[in-house]
Amino acid sequence: MTKVLVSDPIDQAGIDILTQVAQVDQKVGLSPDQLKNIIGEYDGLMIRSGTQVTSDVISEAKKLRIIGRAGVGVDNVDVPTATRKGVLVVNSPGGNTIAAAEHALAMMLALSRNIPQANGSMFAGGWDRKKYVGNELYKKTLGVVGLGKIGSHVAKVANAMGMEVIGFDPFVSNERAQQMQVRLSDIEELFKESDYVTLHLPRTPETENLVDIDLLRKMKPTARLVNCARGGIINENDLANALAENVIQGAAIDVYAKEPLAENSPLRAVKKGLVLTPHLGASTVEAQQNVAIDVAEQIRDVLLGLPARSAVNIPGLSAEIMDSLKPHLKLAETLGLLVSQISGGQIQKLEVRLQGEFAQHPSQPLVIATLKGLLTSALGDKINYVNASLEAKGRGIDVVEIKDELCPEFARGSLQLDSFSDKGGHSVSGTVFGDGDLGITSIDEYPINFVPSRHMLFTRHRDMPGIIGQIGSLLGKYNVNIASMQVGRRIVRGEAVMVLSIDDPIPSELLGSILSMQGINEAHSVTL
Repeated sequence: MTKVLVSDPIDQAGIDILTQVAQVDQKVGLSPDQLKNIIGEYDGLMIRSGTQVTSDVISEAKKLRIIGRAGVGVDNVDVPTATRKGVLVVNSPGGNTIAAAEHALAMMLALSRNIPQANGSMFAGGWDRKKYVGNELYKKTLGVVGLGKIGSHVAKVANAMGMEVIGFDPFVSNERAQQMQVRLSDIEELFKESDYVTLHLPRTPETENLVDIDLLRKMKPTARLVNCARGGIINENDLANALAENVIQGAAIDVYAKEPLAENSPLRAVKKGLVLTPHLGASTVEAQQNVAIDVAEQIRDVLLGLPARSAVNIPGLSAEIMDSLKPHLKLAETLGLLVSQISGGQIQKLEVRLQGEFAQHPSQPLVIATLKGLLTSALGDKINYVNASLEAKGRGIDVVEIKDELCPEFARGSLQLDSFSDKGGHSVSGTVFGDGDLGITSIDEYPINFVPSRHMLFTRHRDMPGIIGQIGSLLGKYNVNIASMQVGRRIVRGEAVMVLSIDDPIPSELLGSILSMQGINEAHSVTL
């Protein structure tokens, strides 16, 4: 008989769905060894954030066909091992969309109408009508940073409330923004113009401490800031100081760099203009039911031989194909991540050119891998091989696949990405060598040959004496060590591209200094 193990607390609505197709065993609080000892009996596993589904657990899963995470994050599941094992991993990426969006809106209203303070005053015996005069949202400007599912719903409701909405999202096209009735802006202008700013970004190396004192000082002194996305995007010390010094009027925070929020956090000492909630964004009865129902239905469907809606890993591929494509998928993802960081604009079109051996492989996973890389900078761990196409479509990115079985340059073939944005076009190409190593073979059609590294500096510059030495001196001044250097050019004293592999990321101040150098046309810090 088909059996499903539920190892974390799940809403009863989800359990009822599972019982339609399987025997359901609810065993909450299992230790890793206990889970490992019994997982071999089960065809499906349903979890939340508590259960750790490690490689050791999956290795003992003799019958397991699907792991369902009732929620968004799957960091407690070893997804690569599950994929190699042929186990589908699913989640519920949209189950808490409405809950999180409504909480952000509620925080805006609480700030505007001084609801927490007035409530406390009333229970203390007060009646302070004049003290708690508020502001209306009508005709105010709302800046939405991140226009995914949650951010776009906030924008929709804000428009209905009569607010003017501006947005920042480098992966949303102008056409898509117009459909949402959102005017796109760069992030600094958004912070300058907005009466309210709401954050809907993942926490990534690029977004960590994104909102610091410099960005806060660009806001109006009457502006208010809301974060119901991820902790760590706002520098909490800087925010506390900004509120104490009346740099901005208020803030409402639901998520924190470290949770629970420490008793001695500077946020707890703020005397006015701050609303704090204990990570309640997804904490609604409906959201908990939604994620349970969503994932239970997917487990039910997969056990019945039907496709899942929100697979995190690549569905329908055997472990043998996954192993054979592993370096090609890695190259595709690397090129996508690289081109996203050198494009510098809102990508509207991506051409994926598969040449030689690449054209002979199944193309869908390779195209999806490029999109996963392309969107990782914006979405972090929210992006995966299955939702990458949907996320790209939702952002208005036109994806064109081109196959060319002839590839004169490389016997094994190559993969080329051409991106087109509001700031121009860029291209990157690469190959997989016989030993499985990856190589970047051209950037913007300049021939170059290097192995991608974690941190890199990319420049386009005039091919003139001394310019490379000046860049090297600047990096030395900032104690950034160079591991390797490659330069590509088409004509002498024309334009050239350079890629430096470096040991540390480029500080923004250093990048600005490089961009100000005579002869530098472009400079981009790249992190893979």
